[in-house]
Amino acid sequence: MGARLARIFRNFNLENRALREISKEKPSAAPWHPTEAPPSAGSSEARESVKKKNESLLEHLRSVYVESTDPTAATEVSENVAVDKGVERRPLTVSFPGYTFGLPELTHVPKGKLTIAEALKALGSHQHQPRTWTAEKIAQDYSLDLKDTKSVVEFFIPFKVEVIPPKTRTAKQIKAS
Repeated sequence: MGARLARIFRNFNLENRALREISKEKPSAAPWHPTEAPPSAGSSEARESVKKKNESLLEHLRSVYVESTDPTAATEVSENVAVDKGVERRPLTVSFPGYTFGLPELTHVPKGKLTIAEALKALGSHQHQPRTWTAEKIAQDYSLDLKDTKSVVEFFIPFKVEVIPPKTRTAKQIKAS
């Protein structure tokens, strides 16, 4: 009902309002600033200046050397550069089978970072055995910052699935007919 009422008010006297807006006098354009007349396109001076060779510009052009690479080769180089930049890396300890999310599997991870599989493994281990898998041990095993590891262990909990069996064997069972 509210939409109908709104439509009635929106379309009320629409044609008259549109006609009134169209018939208003249009604003005129602002006056142009006075300028000197540009040289005509047919002037001989302009043609000569365009066709004339400028030796200093030609010398600069000859001194420019452009080297380009194939985009596929550039990505291979960037991967190698990322490894060689001095970023310390550690080998991957836990991984999902196959390609996860269509991405190729990592072999080395930068120190201070975790993959999703490693994070789930570490949090699950801490949840099941908190005395053996302390924040200090997780930080040491995965080369993480201790303060960040303590925060992650405290605030992030992986999902826990529990199947609650019925109290009696005969309770709420579907019987064959």
